[in-house]
Amino acid sequence: MIFTKTLSNHAERTRFLKFAVVGTIGAVVDFGVFNLLTGYTTIHPVLASVCSFTVAIMSNFTWNRYWTYPDSRSKSLGKQLSEFTMVNIVGVGIRTPVFAYLDKPLTELFAGLNIFPNHAWPTPQFLGHNMALAIAVVVVLFWNYFVNRYWTYNDVE
Repeated sequence: MIFTKTLSNHAERTRFLKFAVVGTIGAVVDFGVFNLLTGYTTIHPVLASVCSFTVAIMSNFTWNRYWTYPDSRSKSLGKQLSEFTMVNIVGVGIRTPVFAYLDKPLTELFAGLNIFPNHAWPTPQFLGHNMALAIAVVVVLFWNYFVNRYWTYNDVE
């Protein structure tokens, strides 16, 4: 019902598309930080996923506040940031088990496929980690949009 309303209303459709663009920017930040952490440190991939998600939250909040929802100003910056953060904490609570559940089987799948047998990169770990992260990001996109739209930015007509 809410999704149908979003698709049929021009303003909501535009907001959803802007939110998706912001999400894409956030995904680039997320994947970049994740791959830096897993590629150049010994941090565990699940912890790297949480760290990269946190950095992406800050990027996404800034872009959404000033571009997607510039007309949302009845709430203070602090209140809006805290609501956005709470939504995203639940989002990371959804994302982390999805990532953790998919990471090992996808890594094993890519190792078994032996897609790049004579190349050092991309490794099965790289492919498995990133595929698991991509699936988790898509799952959380819909949660984040709808809850933020109707709670964090509920003052927008």
